[in-house]
Amino acid sequence: MSKARTSYGRMALVHLALIAYTLVAVFPVFLTLINSFKNRNAIFRNPMQLPTPETFDLVGYATVLGQGDFATYFQNSLIVTVVSIALVLLFGAMSAFALSEYRFRGNTLMGLYLALGIMIPIRLGTVAILQGMVATGLVNTLTALILVYTAQGLPLAVFILSEFMRTVSDDLKNAGRIDGLSEYSIFFRLVLPLVRPAMATVAVFTMIPIWNDLWFPLILAPSEATKTVTLGSQIFIGQFVTNWNAVLAALSLAILPVLVLYLAFSRQLIRGITSGAVK
Repeated sequence: MSKARTSYGRMALVHLALIAYTLVAVFPVFLTLINSFKNRNAIFRNPMQLPTPETFDLVGYATVLGQGDFATYFQNSLIVTVVSIALVLLFGAMSAFALSEYRFRGNTLMGLYLALGIMIPIRLGTVAILQGMVATGLVNTLTALILVYTAQGLPLAVFILSEFMRTVSDDLKNAGRIDGLSEYSIFFRLVLPLVRPAMATVAVFTMIPIWNDLWFPLILAPSEATKTVTLGSQIFIGQFVTNWNAVLAALSLAILPVLVLYLAFSRQLIRGITSGAVK
């Protein structure tokens, strides 16, 4: 009886800690959303208060949609993010399958080399990356961002997916080989459907830093035609005057794709995160 109470007590503490962390993480998003629907005076006087009929104002959204080319910024971010995630999932899954399925000289060393990409920030190589993009003529193109973000997301994708692919039954794969399936067919038709939770986890963890990044768009693609949402929001931030209504409205609109992706893959994401703890 005491063991059961101790177990329930630990679970309650864990849940309380997770709830507290969730509230801390969600609070800035909540604050941004509610203040994007308020006038400037209300933002500074009562930032915690919900919009009222007296303080409700859509001037920020009108400014964002009327000034600048927010639709282009949004489109650029969407193209870069979708293509980068697709490439990360494809190449990451193929690399993970090779590392987990085949035994060859340097297999472990290759896995450790890829894991270094998780520990070493890609921004340390900014100068070399910029020099390479200048030499290849890719500056101020979306291709430059896609290549950088794909390289940035691959180490984590390989690390996560390789662990999941090791759990796929060897009997299933051998049965496919006996039936005459090629290695590509085994990969796409048998293995990938079984690691969908892990793929969803990688997709969410890859999208958030790409969508929110300001560093590489500012350095590699700062032109008006290639600006992303995060970089485009900076046009409302000045040295002396900042249009906070427009900034908050732009950030609120930028949050929507992340929320949509989470809602679309939430079930697979939770399965991907928790399945590693269930044996």
